[in-house]
Amino acid sequence: MGEGVPDKGFGRHQENFDMNIGTLKANAEGVHIGRITTLTFSATVALRAFESTNERAPKFDLMALSADRRSWVKIGALWEYSSNETGECFLSGQIDDPSLSAPIPVAMFQQNDGSYNVAWRRSKPKASLDGFGSESEGALPPLTATGDEPASDRSVDSGAATGDGLGDSTAPAPKGKTRASVDA
Repeated sequence: MGEGVPDKGFGRHQENFDMNIGTLKANAEGVHIGRITTLTFSATVALRAFESTNERAPKFDLMALSADRRSWVKIGALWEYSSNETGECFLSGQIDDPSLSAPIPVAMFQQNDGSYNVAWRRSKPKASLDGFGSESEGALPPLTATGDEPASDRSVDSGAATGDGLGDSTAPAPKGKTRASVDA
């Protein structure tokens, strides 16, 4: 990929990343195989070329060796990007598995020897909306009309000074029995 492609936050040199979590090296057949390890996830992984004519398709499927070591299981996909800042090409995607509480965002940077270093970066917290405070504070905006104060004190026009606060009905009165004739 080339110019104008977003760098997904991984567009800086690899040494700026929070953590290197693995390395993949080419085997005799030219397939990149290695290990990705964190405190809660550890797997033997390999890159499998993704065949597609779609320019938005991933470049590789990220495959993991199954627990019984008899087959490979897809745990993610990797797209090729180039940094807007440096022009450096890298692979970016996510590792996902039902055993994980959330996907692991990763980037892979090819080294001079042809191997890939796997980097991980914790996502930045989202900015809070004005007036809502941060999510960690659990803050909510003040309520302007709670229903506990008299209607004249409310900053919102309730439509009616008394009653249920829903205003006058515009529906026609029902035909037939009236409340007075039912009570008699």
